[in-house]
Amino acid sequence: MKKDARPNWDNPTQFVLACVSYAVGLGNVWRFPYLCQMHGGGGFLIPYLLMLFLEGIPLFYLELAIGQKTSLGSIGAWSAISPYLGGVGFAGVVTSLYLCLYYNILNAWSFWYLFHSFQSVLPWATCPVNSNRTGPIEECERATPTQYFFFRETLDISSSIEENGGIHTGQALCLLLAWVITYLFIVRGVKSTGKVVYFTATFPYVVLFIYLIRGITLHGAMNGVKYMFTPKMEQLANPNTWIDAATQIFFSLGLGFGSLVAFASYNQYNNNFERQAIVVALINSGTSIFASIVTFAIYGFKATVNYENCLERTYLLLQNTFDLAEDSITMDNVSEWIEKLNTTFPQQFAELSNKLENCNLESELDTAVEGPGLAFIVYSEGIKNMPLSQLWSVLYFIMLLMLGMGSMLGNITAITTPLRDFKVVSLMSVELLNGLVCLFCLLLGLGFTTTSGNYWFTMFNDYGATFSLLFIVLTEVIAVSYIYGIKRFEKDIEDMLGHRPNWYWKIMLAGTSPLLLIALFIFYIINYIKGGTPTYQAWNKELGKSVVTEYPVFGQLFIGLLLVSSVSCVPLTALYVYCKKRKHGNHHKKQRTVSTVSAL
Repeated sequence: MKKDARPNWDNPTQFVLACVSYAVGLGNVWRFPYLCQMHGGGGFLIPYLLMLFLEGIPLFYLELAIGQKTSLGSIGAWSAISPYLGGVGFAGVVTSLYLCLYYNILNAWSFWYLFHSFQSVLPWATCPVNSNRTGPIEECERATPTQYFFFRETLDISSSIEENGGIHTGQALCLLLAWVITYLFIVRGVKSTGKVVYFTATFPYVVLFIYLIRGITLHGAMNGVKYMFTPKMEQLANPNTWIDAATQIFFSLGLGFGSLVAFASYNQYNNNFERQAIVVALINSGTSIFASIVTFAIYGFKATVNYENCLERTYLLLQNTFDLAEDSITMDNVSEWIEKLNTTFPQQFAELSNKLENCNLESELDTAVEGPGLAFIVYSEGIKNMPLSQLWSVLYFIMLLMLGMGSMLGNITAITTPLRDFKVVSLMSVELLNGLVCLFCLLLGLGFTTTSGNYWFTMFNDYGATFSLLFIVLTEVIAVSYIYGIKRFEKDIEDMLGHRPNWYWKIMLAGTSPLLLIALFIFYIINYIKGGTPTYQAWNKELGKSVVTEYPVFGQLFIGLLLVSSVSCVPLTALYVYCKKRKHGNHHKKQRTVSTVSAL
């Protein structure tokens, strides 16, 4: 395409909001709070913020600079730097395709929960009645109503990845709706996206703020907030804390997919992306912390309710077993009475040991959950206990939809923008290309709506992007700093911004960030090897809970394919360019030889 035919953002605000809408996604709501919980509460913020400045902001800056300088999608941009690097762009497109295939199923689940929120009693608040109408379904009683609704009603999940059933019609329709809305959001490319991001980037903050006000006023909410901000400094000695902090920054900002390069390619040539990189990265991290306060307020409420319910069950058990005055045992002194009765009536108390529960608020708060388990089970459990639970449910799932849809804009743009840089595809209308990409992803994504679909979702989520993104971004930073050259890169920045990058950017890009990425890359490979056979959580109907299960052979082979398919684009493209140049060189050499013979 000619450069003058390339559309631009209407103003810099649209670009910033597009980056915020893309970067601030579901991971801010369900992964960051989990990592805080796992790695010492407030103490985790120390490595997290350090990694933001050592790794996150410099790499974000790098991708925006490449996109703005070349005004091309990821494939064209990296090919412009060196023809041998075109594979970096292809790898990003393949990884984005994998992400698009499974990411929209999260939006489908959000639609499912949203539609089920308009009921007098939330369907995940109580167990459904069995077919004989003699009581609740046994599987639901063994689990919890929220778990049963997610695994059995929403997913209709099979007992393993090897057991496959038909497509869940309700989920398939929700997925279709998610893709139709995604298409409408991107139908005219950057012109449509630029308008949509005003809503997708801002509305989640409105809901989070409302939830913050409601959350901190809930009974026991402050128990959760205190838990979050109470640092366990001993966790700083744990290498995994630092690795998880670096990984979270890396993935939260959406580096390596090509979305940032694509977004920046629609900027004016002299746009101040340096300031925008810092602003977006800080907004993203600030949102993670803000969302965590809301999450831990809900955690505190849920944990306090569970703890008090446990105390009440114990209180009733002691009252019914021992001949005690009705006012002697209260909720506050249950623990004291347990010790007293154990000493006074040891034989009678021993018979109760199997029925007594260990009620502990700290252990309730320590229960760490991430991913869909946090978004669709823990939050739902907290919401069902709130007054006006339907209202809070509707608000929450609309917020999840806005976060998910905002990220989908970037994911689709990472595929369509590089494709439009090819002459053949550029002849196609924007509407048609975007429609074909959405239709292709919808058809393949229907596999995630089958009874074993959640296990495939987990496989794509765990292995579809992690390894390849680390490899892609490591290749990017080495290519710019040491192949293209940091001096040439500085001149490009000066040409766009009117000044050269300062010492911070140069030190980070040439030294600190590559070293951190190499360390993360090595750690990932070691962990993968040491982990043995890959496993997943399979739903056990008899136990009413998930159990760790090894992937079958075909699953392990597919994991290998996911890991290799995107990464192999880099060496294969380089090999193709090398062979093409060599063939071209030999052809010219042969022509010169023929000319010389003819002259003689």
